[in-house]
Amino acid sequence: MITCFIRYRIDPHKRDAFETYARNWGQAIPRSGARLVGYFAPHEGSSTLAYGVYSIESLADYEAYRARLAADPLGRENYDFAMREKFLLEEERHFLKLASGPHAEFRDHGPAQARRQGENR
Repeated sequence: MITCFIRYRIDPHKRDAFETYARNWGQAIPRSGARLVGYFAPHEGSSTLAYGVYSIESLADYEAYRARLAADPLGRENYDFAMREKFLLEEERHFLKLASGPHAEFRDHGPAQARRQGENR
């Protein structure tokens, strides 16, 4: 399994357009055969950095996925939307493999967990 991390530099005045773009990929990417982790828009800190993250079995599978995505009507429409609205200033892809697995189970030890434990008593 490999994971594609897409780093975007976006126009900070067009964040709503990026969020529309992200929601559209949320439909087209899984339908085309990749496991979408999600798209992430700026919240705090940088107002221009955004990310898209999805996993696929191999680079060979990636090529077939890209062909299906290009043929998907929403995929084509979303690409055209980005070109027309010009909110993407830069885009770069990095393919990485998981190096830290298997992971231990997540245990929430924060204030919300303490409140939930108090409610269950």
